[in-house]
Amino acid sequence: MKYYLFIIGFLALAPLGMAQEPQWITKEDALAQIREQNNNLKIAEKEIMAAKGDVQQTNAIILPNIGISHTGIATTNPLMAFGSRLNQAILTPGDFDPNQLNNPAQVQDFATRITIEQPLINVDGIYQRKAAKAQLRATELQSVRTEQYMTLEMEKAYMQLQLAYKTVEVLQKAQKTAAENLRIAENSLQQGYLQRSDVLAVQVRATEIANQLQYAQSNILNASNQLSVLMNADTYAVLKPKDSLIVWPTEAGPVPIEGLTENRADIQAMEAATAAYEQLHRADQMTFLPRLNAFGTYELHDDQLFQGGADGYLFGAELKWNILEGSKRFGKSQKSRAELEKSRLQLQQYKSESQVELNRALRMLQDAKNNLELTALALEQSSESLRIRTNRFEQGLEKTTDLLMAETQLAQKRLEYYATIFQHNYAMAYVQFLTAP
Repeated sequence: MKYYLFIIGFLALAPLGMAQEPQWITKEDALAQIREQNNNLKIAEKEIMAAKGDVQQTNAIILPNIGISHTGIATTNPLMAFGSRLNQAILTPGDFDPNQLNNPAQVQDFATRITIEQPLINVDGIYQRKAAKAQLRATELQSVRTEQYMTLEMEKAYMQLQLAYKTVEVLQKAQKTAAENLRIAENSLQQGYLQRSDVLAVQVRATEIANQLQYAQSNILNASNQLSVLMNADTYAVLKPKDSLIVWPTEAGPVPIEGLTENRADIQAMEAATAAYEQLHRADQMTFLPRLNAFGTYELHDDQLFQGGADGYLFGAELKWNILEGSKRFGKSQKSRAELEKSRLQLQQYKSESQVELNRALRMLQDAKNNLELTALALEQSSESLRIRTNRFEQGLEKTTDLLMAETQLAQKRLEYYATIFQHNYAMAYVQFLTAP
């Protein structure tokens, strides 16, 4: 019998002996680590930076385009040779000799050019800029929603870790009870009060608890790893929460609402995305209007490299109206309008689905509250039933099977009670997530 108890104890303690020392953690520590290190939040930050880059690109419709170049040529082309000497301001009367004009000697020209293009009226570009700003707003709001979702995932993972430790705690108590029952059953067998089959039944129950405890300890590792992933911690330490799994007070929960709030970050993000599609459609429509741009050039010419013996400038304005590009602009406008209508429909569908999800979450929360009361009552009844049957068993007035059934039922009710606490708290956190602005 001692050898049998040693085997049971070894199965229960083996995972703990091989595991590393648990690292204490609080919910606040986990949340701070997630906000600082979570990869999803980092990705959201990069998406915001990319959207800001798109907005910055649209500055081209209000800021000038300035370029500088330096080119060198050597030519005997009559027109180019005459023009190069003219640009260098070195023409002489002899250059007008027909023979010299028709058969010029090789001429070198090094030119430095500074060009400026300034948009004046670019209506489609204005709407493209508005679209880029709306998309940036959508990306920022979606980043807020991502952070809210990561907070919800942290709450869930942290509570799963609490539940895993509670499960181990319950099974360890059940194991002690099973060991005590086994001791009593062995003594009763020696005194002739019980049969060998009754003792074997107690032994089987003790083994079952040891196996369940081993799985529960593995769940601690699983929950720790999940929380480590959210915190982007590559050590994958065994974590242990400093606070225990308890029922969240009703005052801390959300106030049920009749309808879906329009201030939720993800809904506002979709509305901003729809506004971006609307501005893009307007931009496509504005491509039918003319554009007005100013331009200017300042040039330095010389027959020596990086010199400027002569200079000159040119400036002006261009009103350009591209009347027809085949059917390209009509097709582009049609496409952007279809994307706008699609975005509006998606927004409407998302609001409907979100309202249904909120209704389901509120019902889930109410069901969890009701179930919490029932499981608490069932736990109290099972605890009292086991106490009575244990006293009667010690006096030889209770069957072994009845005692094992009562002990098994108490352990199950304890596990159900803590699982219901998890469901209640998660339902409350989920409703908070669905109603968060």
